[in-house]
Amino acid sequence: MRRIWPEKRAWRARCSAAAVLVWIAAAAPGAWASGTEAGADVRVPGPGREPQLFFTCCDKGAGAAEQLLGDPKVIAQLKELHAGIAMALPELDSKRAAMVRGLNAEGIPAIAGIQLPKSGTYINAEDFPQARAAVTAFEAWSQQNGLHWEAVGLDIEPNFGELGRLREHPLTLARLLLSRYFERGRVLRARTEYAGLIRQLQQNGYRVETVQLPLIVAERQTHSTVLERLLGIVDVRGDQEALMLYTSFAPPDVGAGILWALGPDAQAIAVGSTEGPRGLVLNWRDFSQDLLIAAHFTHTVGVYNLEGCVQQGFLARLESMDWNQTASIPATEIRKAQRRVAFACALVWVGTWMPAILAVLLLAIALVWMAPWRRKAPSRRA
Repeated sequence: MRRIWPEKRAWRARCSAAAVLVWIAAAAPGAWASGTEAGADVRVPGPGREPQLFFTCCDKGAGAAEQLLGDPKVIAQLKELHAGIAMALPELDSKRAAMVRGLNAEGIPAIAGIQLPKSGTYINAEDFPQARAAVTAFEAWSQQNGLHWEAVGLDIEPNFGELGRLREHPLTLARLLLSRYFERGRVLRARTEYAGLIRQLQQNGYRVETVQLPLIVAERQTHSTVLERLLGIVDVRGDQEALMLYTSFAPPDVGAGILWALGPDAQAIAVGSTEGPRGLVLNWRDFSQDLLIAAHFTHTVGVYNLEGCVQQGFLARLESMDWNQTASIPATEIRKAQRRVAFACALVWVGTWMPAILAVLLLAIALVWMAPWRRKAPSRRA
């Protein structure tokens, strides 16, 4: 599910980008459930049972992954929680194969996080040839090493690295986005190509889990493809789709409102983050609340990431967590989130219909300019 950003500066840049995308994603019209009267806090009952948890991990190199998954205490806690691992695969090597075999032997479900060759990034509309090559190499590697996978994860995100570099060259970025805006066929091709890749994996015996940023919900609700065209995301699904609803990336005045807003649209939900720069990391109170709200909507909950949960001692606390307790979302978060919903929805709509809006404006200006009353009246003879 996430991520390869070893440097703090890159990590902060990515968090900032994700925060903006989460903010826009709240645009899903009609997403707010009934019963959220203005001024009233929303109390969300827990699911009453432990959800199926999957912890993402292992995007910091094979050495760190070996140390983490080689710890008997961590393995015992994962087994106690009946939890699984979503393992990032920046490289297909013998060390990672040994780690997966260890998880298989302990009965811990493992999801393969496909990453593009060499770059270690996740997939988008621009990278289908590399994604297809990565999947082919993954299948051969898994077969050679006798690895069993619960599912294959396809994490679909914009190329944050490219957008970050072009941010320093506004004209180049503007030209790129303008050209993409009119490439409607590109969206169709990307959907067709990735749907075929998913079918290939399914035919070869793999379950496929697609992982999406929450902005995909806004696209679907508004019947738009503008964000797909501009950012290179692809609206395609596998056997199950997980939405990344990270409250640590959302604006502070929205908080858990993003979970309440988009939870009904999610087959599975990923929460986070438990690791990263100060101010962008969930503490136990917020983390446990996010889990309760997510588990209210879906039985499958992903957590980014295992490393942070181990560092903060969350695994031990999860073992004794009461899943019958109630979480509360403050009324102020709901009201502010609803205002952002209205504005962001208008933003997506305007972006979708921008050419038509400009055409109407130009036509109106032309009609006013050529209106009869603007013509000079003929002079009268005395």
